[in-house]
Amino acid sequence: MIRRQTNDKIPNFHQRSSLWSKCTTFRKLRQIHAYMVVNGFNTSKFNLRELIYVSALVIPSGISYAHEVFDHITQPDRFMWNTMLRGSAQSPNPANTVSLFTQMERRGIQPDRYTFPFVLKACTKLSWSILGCAVHGKITKHGFDENTFAKNTLIYFHANVGEIEIASALFDSSATKQVVAWSALTAGYARRGNLGMARKVFDEMPEKDLISWNVMITAYAKMRQMESAKALFTQVPNPDIVTWNAMIAGYVTSGMHTHALQMFDEMTRVGEQPDEVTMLTLVTACTNSGDLDIGEKIHRSVLSLGGGKLSILLGNALIDMYAKCGEIDKAFKIFNNMKEKVVTTWNSIIGGLAFHGSSEEAINVFKRMRKIKITPNEITFVGVLVACSHAGRVQEGQEYFNLMKKEYKIKPNIRHYGCMVDLFGRAGLLNEAFEFIDQMEIEPNDIIWRTLLGACRVHNHVELGKLANEKLLKLRKGESGDYVLLSNIYASQGEWSGAERLRKVMDDKGVRKEAASSLVDADERMLMRFLFDSKPQMEVDKFKTKVHMKSFDVK
Repeated sequence: MIRRQTNDKIPNFHQRSSLWSKCTTFRKLRQIHAYMVVNGFNTSKFNLRELIYVSALVIPSGISYAHEVFDHITQPDRFMWNTMLRGSAQSPNPANTVSLFTQMERRGIQPDRYTFPFVLKACTKLSWSILGCAVHGKITKHGFDENTFAKNTLIYFHANVGEIEIASALFDSSATKQVVAWSALTAGYARRGNLGMARKVFDEMPEKDLISWNVMITAYAKMRQMESAKALFTQVPNPDIVTWNAMIAGYVTSGMHTHALQMFDEMTRVGEQPDEVTMLTLVTACTNSGDLDIGEKIHRSVLSLGGGKLSILLGNALIDMYAKCGEIDKAFKIFNNMKEKVVTTWNSIIGGLAFHGSSEEAINVFKRMRKIKITPNEITFVGVLVACSHAGRVQEGQEYFNLMKKEYKIKPNIRHYGCMVDLFGRAGLLNEAFEFIDQMEIEPNDIIWRTLLGACRVHNHVELGKLANEKLLKLRKGESGDYVLLSNIYASQGEWSGAERLRKVMDDKGVRKEAASSLVDADERMLMRFLFDSKPQMEVDKFKTKVHMKSFDVK
């Protein structure tokens, strides 16, 4: 989306009471909500509006709570509906916006000029072109097609879903081409990856505001064209925090972590105050590069900026960073000092402990999590199953696998199955591992069979090793390492003819064994890297992307 002109504002509660203006955390939100219920204020329209607004738009990741509250309001007014549409469109699950809009129509609530653009924003994020076109029709039907806010949103929608001709026609039909319309078309081209046209529109703009500069710089940064991004950056009259964050994020995405840190130093030298997005990006850079010294420096900066307090997102990111850099004690200390924790926080520390070898502690943390009624998700169980696997707790691992399915109704995915195969394989229960694979509800992939093959190598099981290798070849996923593993299994059993035959097959197929290598940093410390696909880090990335792109967002 794009920012609108100041004469077309969405009503916001900028003049909220001191009570609500201080509500910036889940804990305070719950306290105020409880106070409302106990004292009978939960029937006040003003307080209900504030409650929905704060939970949907102010509290990070508070949209789920907003939905729970909203579902219990018997007669929400149009402002509440629009606020929920807006919050849902900005959330990780924008499809909820469409569901809400359907309910709104069914209840006979008349939309206004702010309603449809939020639905269009969701359609844009989901690339739902057909539904978005239907919304376009509704905008015309209700007479909002000439509204500046609606038209600019339509330009952005059509440009992003590939209907660039429609976007251009809407742009050309505008009586007055405001800078926001130029930015919308530029952003649309940029998001579709057509940087040539985006730059053409940008260069033709009769007037450029800071949003326009940020749109183009962000576009180059997302496409990892950092030379072009830097060239534009040097021309920006007065860069703001969005401009700096776009450059820093671009360098991190491009793997140019040193440049990202240099940009941060330059940013602080000119007096620009970093925000949470800046620090999240830099923590990510340290996590990816394994540079613990710089990571600790960033950690100190984070604490100084936040008055010694950590937000949930920054806390999760720092836990992830320290765990992946091998400093699990520091990760655990951050976890214990965080006053507010969500499921992703628990996932971060459980995964970090499990892959660091602290299996007992990881399982204990999971038990604490259940004791205080924090509902685990699929990522939680990946960490728990890995902990059981590394600790050799086969029976306990099986119990948690069944617990996941029966109590929490979580359908196992390929990673859960992989953990279970690894659990059996490490314990030497290779027949049980094979039987488990045979009973899987989804098709086993190459990782599953490679895990079994590795276990066969450790425990010198020739027959199952041959079977696993055959399955890999049928999947056309046979790699040099797989052949070498099976060859080593033959050799360990003295079956030299089998090993020779396998080597000949490798030669005939042109399979070459890659030379082994290791990674050592300047201090000769091994950089610990995890296979754990950290959900918290994924959410951090989504959050950063959302805020980096706030030049396009409706405010």
